[in-house]
Amino acid sequence: MSPPLSTESDFDQAGPQLRTRAEGLASVLPPLLAEAEHLASTVMFGAHGRRRSGVGDEFWQYRPMTETDEVRMIDWRRSARSDVHFVREKEWQSAQSVVIWVDGSRSMAFSGDKNRPTKSDRARLLALAMSVLLVRAGERVGLSNLGQLPRSGQVQLVRMAEALTGDLGDDDYGMPQTPGLPQHARALFVSDFMGDMEGVEAALAKAADRGVRGALLQVLDPVEESFPFDGRTIFESMGGTISHETLKAGELRDRYLQRLAERKDRLEHLSRVSGWLYQCHHTSDSAQAALLWLYAALERSR
Repeated sequence: MSPPLSTESDFDQAGPQLRTRAEGLASVLPPLLAEAEHLASTVMFGAHGRRRSGVGDEFWQYRPMTETDEVRMIDWRRSARSDVHFVREKEWQSAQSVVIWVDGSRSMAFSGDKNRPTKSDRARLLALAMSVLLVRAGERVGLSNLGQLPRSGQVQLVRMAEALTGDLGDDDYGMPQTPGLPQHARALFVSDFMGDMEGVEAALAKAADRGVRGALLQVLDPVEESFPFDGRTIFESMGGTISHETLKAGELRDRYLQRLAERKDRLEHLSRVSGWLYQCHHTSDSAQAALLWLYAALERSR
């Protein structure tokens, strides 16, 4: 016997239940992921091709059929316009692994203006938006601190978003983490790089030993670039472990700016000798511009 047809009252009863389930499902998705996907949607890229014949989805070229080709490989529409049979070849594509480290230290919580995002907010957004683009291009991505191999797919993006929306750690400054870095993978380090430079140098050396190339993105607040302080000022690290009081903050400006410039130069030098790329991004600038640079940098590091 066929089941009875549903009545209008059945739908009335099922509607609220379905809506509740849908709202519950939507609430599981971190808001950071929605923001990252929105940012990624402003940047349109195709899949990565390798300009050679192989497994892939994109058409590459037609070529005459050879004795080693199977009949099923013939493109009959193209062959109908000629006296010979043609084979339709696709462009070779391969998924690569990209490992991302986002600084989760207390220093990343800084913002010089309540209307600007913190360094952490901008770093997390860019890292996840970059991951969205990579997954759309068929790549595998992962966070270095998850202790898992890079993977593809929406589930991996949700997993990464949940990890990135966690609380910041207790350390004042962060150091790149590179456990289980896959051979010949690509990597992205996002930080203010205000901590121990020897840690950055060690991480890049380890990456180079494993044939890993990538990009360093330094995220700074404009206040950290301009040093607009004068008179009596108390400087304190975001974790509260370092404190310095001065009556003449303005006299520190030139020395501070010089040391910041030296740090940037060292980051650029370390990147260059390691085959990486370096860029400094300010939280007052366009996140889209930074994302475009990141995508181009990782594409060049292939």
